[in-house]
Amino acid sequence: MPRNALLLLVGLCLSAPANATSRPFTSEDLVRMERVGAPVVSPNAREVAYTLRETDLAGNRGVTRLWLLDLRSGKSRPLTAEGSSVYSPRWSHRGHALYFLSARSGSMQVWRLDLRGGEPLQATDLPLGVVDFAVVPGGERLVVALEVFPDCEDPVPCTVERLDAITDSQRSGVVYDRLFVRHWDSWKDGRRNQLFALALDDIGLASGEPLALTAGLDADAPSKPFGDAGELSFSPDGEHLYFPARVAGAEEAWSTNFDLYRVPTDASAAPINLTAGNPAVDTAPRVSPNGKYLAWLAMSRPGFEADRLRVMVRELPDGEPREVAPDWDHSPHGLAWGPDNRTLFANAASVGNEPLFAIDSRNGRVRTLTGAGTVNAFDVAGKNLVLSQDAFDRPAELWQVPQRGGKLRRLTSHTQERLAELQFGEYEPFDFTGANGDTVHGWIVAPTDFDPDRRYPVAFLIHGGPQGSFGNHFHYRWNPQTYAGAGYVAVVIDFHGSTGYGQAFTDSISGDWGGKPLEDLKKGWAHVRDSYAFVDPRRVCALGASYGGYMVNWIASQWQQPFDCLVNHDGLFDLRSFYYSTEELWFPEWEFGGPYHATPETYERFNPARHVTDWKLPMLVIHGSADHRVPLEQGLAAFTALQRQGIPSRFLHFPDENHFVLKPHNSLQWHETVEAWLDRWIGPGRERSNTP
Repeated sequence: MPRNALLLLVGLCLSAPANATSRPFTSEDLVRMERVGAPVVSPNAREVAYTLRETDLAGNRGVTRLWLLDLRSGKSRPLTAEGSSVYSPRWSHRGHALYFLSARSGSMQVWRLDLRGGEPLQATDLPLGVVDFAVVPGGERLVVALEVFPDCEDPVPCTVERLDAITDSQRSGVVYDRLFVRHWDSWKDGRRNQLFALALDDIGLASGEPLALTAGLDADAPSKPFGDAGELSFSPDGEHLYFPARVAGAEEAWSTNFDLYRVPTDASAAPINLTAGNPAVDTAPRVSPNGKYLAWLAMSRPGFEADRLRVMVRELPDGEPREVAPDWDHSPHGLAWGPDNRTLFANAASVGNEPLFAIDSRNGRVRTLTGAGTVNAFDVAGKNLVLSQDAFDRPAELWQVPQRGGKLRRLTSHTQERLAELQFGEYEPFDFTGANGDTVHGWIVAPTDFDPDRRYPVAFLIHGGPQGSFGNHFHYRWNPQTYAGAGYVAVVIDFHGSTGYGQAFTDSISGDWGGKPLEDLKKGWAHVRDSYAFVDPRRVCALGASYGGYMVNWIASQWQQPFDCLVNHDGLFDLRSFYYSTEELWFPEWEFGGPYHATPETYERFNPARHVTDWKLPMLVIHGSADHRVPLEQGLAAFTALQRQGIPSRFLHFPDENHFVLKPHNSLQWHETVEAWLDRWIGPGRERSNTP
C-alpha cells in the first residue's frame, strides 16, 4: 500500500497541472476567503437563507451579510447591504419574512425583513443586547436569550440598573463565592443567559414586556461559551419550548450534567426537568414534525465531555427514553427529523471525514448519505437535505442531496472565482499500525509546486482536543494547505484519542497523554518517511495548539529526533498549575483521574515542566491573554524555560485573542510568524520578506 499510495499521489499531481495563471494558496487567501454559513430552509422548502462572511482587512473584521437561495432557480441574492453584519437568520412562521440579529441600532437586537418588499425593521428594542433568538411556531411569539442577573425579581430592568451602577462606581473589585470566576475568554460577573418570550404584533414586531421562561434556573440557556438557539426546539403548535441547561449550582466548574427542560412559551408554568435521571450530558432536543416524539443526544458518563453522544428518542409527553442505533459507534453533532416522523439525520466524524447519516428511529438502521469531506451543518428541505460541506481543498459551499441518498448537487459558488486563481496541494489518506497494534489514520498534503524528483521539508501538524481530529476539513486557522502553498509537505495523524474511530479509540488517551499518542506520532512519522520519497527527513518541524501544543512541549524532551524546530500555540506546559488555573475543571479531572490534590502522580507522569532540562530544540511559543482555557502563564512559563537555558526561542503574544486567533490581521501575523520560523530552521530555500 505505501508504494501504491506514493504512485497515486505522484500521478494525481502530474495529471492535474496547475492553471498557468494560478498561484499557490497563502495565509492571506485563507483570511480573505468567503465563508458560507449554515443553511436555514424556508417553511415551504423552496428557499434557503444563509449568511456569507467576507473579510474587511481595512476594518480588521469579518462582515456577514444575509443571502437568499431559490432552490427552484438555483440563484442566490444578497438581502442586506454591505458594511454591517447580520447573524442567525430565522424564518417567520409563514415564510414571508426573515428575522436576524444585527447591532446596527447600537446593541444586538432582532430585525425583521419582509421578503415581499421594504427595508428591514427593528423587531426588538430591549435595554439589553439579545444573545440569540428563535421564532415560535404559530407566529405569535419570539423567544430571546438575554444575559441577566438571575437573582433579580424583575430580571431585565434590574440588570440594567445594576450594570449602570457598576459603570458609575469608582470601585472595580468583584467578589466571588464560587467558580466559575472566569470562563473561556471573559471574567464572570454573575449574569446568566436566560430565555424570555416576546409577543409579536400584526406586522411581526415585538410588543409588550418580555416574559421570563427560565426564571429560577441557576444555569445558562443557551449554554456558554458556544451554545446558541440551535439548542432550542418547539412543539409544532408552539405551546412548549424544549431546551438544555447545565444542572450544577456550586459544582458548575466540574460538572457536565446537562438536562433537558420543557416550559410553556406563555410562561404559565415553571420549566420541568425531563432527564433528571441521567447525570451526564443531555442536549440538542428535537421535536418530531407531528409532535409525538422527542429526540436528543445524550452521554452516559458524568464529567467526560468527549463521551459518545447517543441518539435518544421518547414518546411525548412522558414516554420512556430509548437509545436508537446503540451499536452505531459514532458521536453525532447535528440532529434533525425527516418529514416522515421516523428518519433522523445527523453528521458525525468518521475515519477522517464527517459525513451526513440517515438513522431509522424505529429499527436503528444507519445509512451514509455523503462521502469525503466535512458536513458542517444541514437542514431538511422536503425530500432533500441542504448542507454545508467542505474538504481540504475547497471551502464550504451549500449542497443538496436526496434524503434517500444519491449524488450531491452544488447550490452556491461563492468561493469559485477565488479558487480558480489558486493552486492547492494534492492530498491523500494513509494508515499504519500504531500503539497496541491498532490501525491509525493520517493525511499527507503535497506542496503546491510538487516535483516528484525533489525532497521537501515537512510541517508535522498535531491536533488539539485532545479528543479531536485533523480530518478532511477546510479549517480557517490550522489549514494544511497554507503550509503546502509555502513549499512544505503537511502531515497530520489522528493518534489514539482522536474522534471518528469508535469510542474506545477516543477513550484511550485519558490518563495516557504522553504514551500511546506519542507512540502513534512516532510510528506515523516512520511510515511517512519510509513511504513517500519526496519527504526530506532532515528538515522537519512539529506544530500544535492546545493539546497539540502540550504534545510539542512533551516532544521537546521525549522525541527530539527528527525535529529541527517546534511551534507551540496555547499549549499546556505545567499540568499542576494548569489544573489550578483553568476554568472547566471537569476536563482535567476526567483526563487525570481526579483533582490534582487527589491524583498528583497521574498529572506528573506526563508533565512537560518536569523535563525542561532535556529541552534543546528551537521553539516558537504563541499565546493569547484572553485564553482562560489554557491560561497565558502556560505559554510564558514555556518561553521562560527556553530563554533561561539559552535555547533559540521566540514568543508571540496576542493581548486581544483567546484560545483562537480570530482577528484578520492577527491571523496574518500568526501565519507570517510561523512561516518565518519554519523558513529559518527548515525552509524550502526561497526568500520571503518576513524571514528574520
